[in-house]
Amino acid sequence: MTDRPLTHLRHVDLVVPDYDRQLDFYAGVWGLTKVAEDSGIAFLAAEGSPEQYVVRLRKAEEKRLDLVSYGAASPADVDALAERLIADGVRPICEPGRLDTPGGGYGFRFFDLDGRTIEISADVAARRHRRIEERESIPVRLSHVVLNSPDLNRTRAWYERHLGFRLSDTLGHPRMGEVMHFMRISSQHHSMAIAQGPHTSLHHVSFEMRGLDEYMRGSGRVIRAGFRKIWGPGRHLAGDNTFTYFLDPHGNTVEYTTELEELDEDTWHPHVYDFSRPEVTDQWGTANAMNEFVAKESFNDPDQGCFVAPPV
Repeated sequence: MTDRPLTHLRHVDLVVPDYDRQLDFYAGVWGLTKVAEDSGIAFLAAEGSPEQYVVRLRKAEEKRLDLVSYGAASPADVDALAERLIADGVRPICEPGRLDTPGGGYGFRFFDLDGRTIEISADVAARRHRRIEERESIPVRLSHVVLNSPDLNRTRAWYERHLGFRLSDTLGHPRMGEVMHFMRISSQHHSMAIAQGPHTSLHHVSFEMRGLDEYMRGSGRVIRAGFRKIWGPGRHLAGDNTFTYFLDPHGNTVEYTTELEELDEDTWHPHVYDFSRPEVTDQWGTANAMNEFVAKESFNDPDQGCFVAPPV
């Protein structure tokens, strides 16, 4: 196993009390496709992605983040990573084995430093997917996930040491210091970011659109459907990607994006950007101003699933 054991982000799994309402949002307005459903669990795919699903919804009384799943290159890499994590004192949930989810595969689960459940898997069967056409304003794939942590530097160090993430860029503030680290596992600018927050929680989940026109059309569709837009449309400096952020029916922040930067890893050096400068948060100047009210929405509710393994 190399020092880069992960290949890509597979899916983000959410627990929601009002399951039907949430399913209607993701499989309707947001543009994902329901590919399987059984006893209060739904699997939702992005039409342009070979992943079996990019979001899993599970019905339960308390809202929480169920797990975040990443891919590995092979079962041997899964086994080697599991052995290394256990030797380093990382708390396992289950040993590597066959997965009983769409596409099967071989994987295991463990808790990260903040108590989130992380799943690593390989040999998951590819889903038959298709090219997203011009003006088709539905997600192509899952882009990235951002996590709130009460100690972002400690969490950053944990992901670097144990899972091979590398720092791409950092957002800082003259008064608050460092507030977000963008972390990568490939040439994609970030597959994950860690934000400084008051508690452990999900900050947002981001979905890649085909291009600028499809990104704007999708953003407009969600606005017209009456869902609350938090921030955007605009274009970040770190990552150079477009953004429009919305709240799903249970207050989780979800983003449409496109054109996330691809880095030359041989020459890239991380930047520290001052996010109090308007051109850092939005190069275009088209989004509503970033302020404490926008930031507060993405703090989300404290995660009720910390160090609690998902039942499925």
